[in-house]
Order: sequence, then structure tokens, then C-alpha cells
Amino acid sequence: MAGMALARAWKQMSWFYYQYLLVTALYMLEPWERTVFNSMLVSIMGMALYTGYVFMPQHIMAILHYFEIVQ
Repeated sequence: MAGMALARAWKQMSWFYYQYLLVTALYMLEPWERTVFNSMLVSIMGMALYTGYVFMPQHIMAILHYFEIVQ
């Protein structure tokens, strides 16, 4: 039972990855180029998430102070 669920999950993830390759046209690249692109994408997304996590509370508080929602 668990093996079938794992196999189905793996098949679904493979399908999502294939769709990602098709939508971004990465299927035309060689494996090393795909690796470089994916590494850069993960790095940029990670930095964006980290920056949002660190700086968004400050900006939200500044906006709330500006509109006098928080004193």
C-alpha cells in the first residue's frame, strides 16, 4: 500500500518536473546547462525569500505607523 502511494507520488513529481521543463523550454538545454540554470533559480528565489522574511516586517510596521493604525 505504501509502496504504491510512493510510486504514484514519484510519478506525479516526474510529471510536474516534465511540465516545468516544457514551460520554461529547459528541455532544449544540455544537462549541465539545466543544472546551472536551476542552481541560479534556486539561489535567486532563496535570496528573495530571505530578504522578504528579514525586511518585510519593518516595511509593514512603517506602513502601519504612516496610516496611524499602530501608534
